[in-house]
Amino acid sequence: MADEFDYDLFVIGGGSGGVRAARVAAGEHGAKVALAEDDRYGGTCVIRGCVPKKLMVFASEYSSVPEEAAAYGWDLKAGPFDWHRFRSRLNDELDRLEGVYKKLLDGSGVDRFDQRAVLKDAHTVELADGTTKTAKHILVATGGRPVRPDLPNADLGIVSDDIFHLAQLPKSILIIGGGYIACEFACIFNGLGVEVTQYYRGAQILRGFDEEARGLVAESMRDNGIDLHVGSNIVEMTLASEREDGPQPTASDAAMGASVQQAEVLREQGKGASAGQSGPIWVKSTNGGEKVFDMVLFATGRDPSTKDMGLEDIGVQLGRRGEIKVNDYSQTDVPSVYAIGDVTDRVNLTPVAIREGMAFVETVFGGNPTPVDHELIPSAIFTQPEMGTVGMSEEDARDQEEVEIYCTSFKPMQTAFAGKSNRVLMKLVVSKETRVVLGCHIVAPHAGELIQMAGIAVKNKLTKEQFDATCAVHPTMSEELVTMRNPMRTA
Repeated sequence: MADEFDYDLFVIGGGSGGVRAARVAAGEHGAKVALAEDDRYGGTCVIRGCVPKKLMVFASEYSSVPEEAAAYGWDLKAGPFDWHRFRSRLNDELDRLEGVYKKLLDGSGVDRFDQRAVLKDAHTVELADGTTKTAKHILVATGGRPVRPDLPNADLGIVSDDIFHLAQLPKSILIIGGGYIACEFACIFNGLGVEVTQYYRGAQILRGFDEEARGLVAESMRDNGIDLHVGSNIVEMTLASEREDGPQPTASDAAMGASVQQAEVLREQGKGASAGQSGPIWVKSTNGGEKVFDMVLFATGRDPSTKDMGLEDIGVQLGRRGEIKVNDYSQTDVPSVYAIGDVTDRVNLTPVAIREGMAFVETVFGGNPTPVDHELIPSAIFTQPEMGTVGMSEEDARDQEEVEIYCTSFKPMQTAFAGKSNRVLMKLVVSKETRVVLGCHIVAPHAGELIQMAGIAVKNKLTKEQFDATCAVHPTMSEELVTMRNPMRTA
């Protein structure tokens, strides 16, 4: 390895992609590697995204268990959700996982710098303490951050990073946004007993996903008690106490203000995002409605974390939202600088960032140029019910070629027996010419687990007849994927 540099590789960002690249380069290829992280190790996924969110999903789903269990002969007593007990267990788990990430780096011989790093030139990074380190290669893996809309008093609301640090749950919440983060947290809060209202400015939530599938998710959310408004947005917000005709804060309101103020303190300690609320919030919507909420959550998107990193100063090209522009090998316009994960805004999923990190290591240290395959990536949205998807939506596919749609919607056995009206959806989008299954969309409990297996078939371009040749597992929801013989429609 090069002797003229302090390191063969310097990684900026301790999330899943950066950590994987650092430890594989060091542990398997013998490279001298350093990594800088100015927050907590594990990044968005482990600390303020996938992992804590999924644990909250689990917690919220237990609220329906006593009622359903009664139909099966069990007498389970429903009780109030204990946010404090859950949050304590959650924090312990996140601390454990962060410790695992640190041990993986240390065990691979990676030097850790627990501070911010910025780029000074093509081979030099400057740390927050003023010291500089040189490296033959620099990998930027700083992820993304939630953004607030350009709206007066938007600082009164919280963003997704704040949720895991609240001292207590609100009694009511308004969620702004219609993407997967907004919808997932709407379902979570609803399941935890919070009164949930959701505004989305578009015509339907989950833009970009299959129309039929997202329609069923929206219908299910409303059936579960979420007050979902599409074609609506927030136009004005202020503290209710500052309006002459508004309600005055009560003791519980003061407690809620203290809860969010605590989130602000945690952010100052590097453990959460800022939130400035100090009481109930009055909101006016685009349809003229006015209402007071204990809390407002902005889930209106995420931007790449590239601000003030010195990237453009050294010639790295950034996109409109600040994303780092890279080629098929995650290389920037500056040959020694690479970038992976959400900071590149390609496919913002943790497994993708990890694959990009592995491909980077194979390209740079393995001597085997390896592009990242971003096609046919399965994904799941952890709403209630979940949505799993891989491949093309019906709308995208029919714009490309003539397709046949195999689809069924039904009440699953488990909840139907309990008298619930819940419905699930199984859908295949099939090329009429080649018979290849172009897309699979599932809306059902555990759809995330189901789509992983379906993803193997779609990724390998199996035909509808090969699906049909697979024997069904009965009785299951997923057997419908291999028993739908006649197309519902041709598009």
